[in-house]
Amino acid sequence: MKVAIFFGSKSDTDSMKKAAGVLRDFGVEFSSFIISAHRAGELLAETVARVEKDGAEVIIAGAGLAAHLPGVIASMTVLPVIGVPLDGGKVGGLDALLSIVQMPKQIPVATVGLDNAANAAYLACEILAIKYPELKTKLLDFRKQLKTDIAAEGGKGVEL
Repeated sequence: MKVAIFFGSKSDTDSMKKAAGVLRDFGVEFSSFIISAHRAGELLAETVARVEKDGAEVIIAGAGLAAHLPGVIASMTVLPVIGVPLDGGKVGGLDALLSIVQMPKQIPVATVGLDNAANAAYLACEILAIKYPELKTKLLDFRKQLKTDIAAEGGKGVEL
């Protein structure tokens, strides 16, 4: 099981590290690349072809502003692509969110919340869990622990 993480700018590194952390926690192998869809289209195409050949099964792509990276990648592969809209400018990431969520028909990109690369990784794990029973077990255990943790906190009451 393998995931490829792409993002368009070095300044997106801190946001996208959250995806890497989740994938590490679940034991999912990944590779990551900083490649701009606008500035290095040929390199992007070569890299997408290479990660697909190397066994990637899901792609996470983070981008801000016009946020074309997830859609461009989706046009190059039939692997599931999960877009992470990143806050890259004056409108707080709304431009990126709308760009990714409004992909044209027939070439979909799944989209998570603004700057939520961790959720992209959880979704990637869920997709991979269809094929990998050991990952499904890890996800079920994780969810069970979430429920336990929430119940422990919720039973204490809160002071308002």
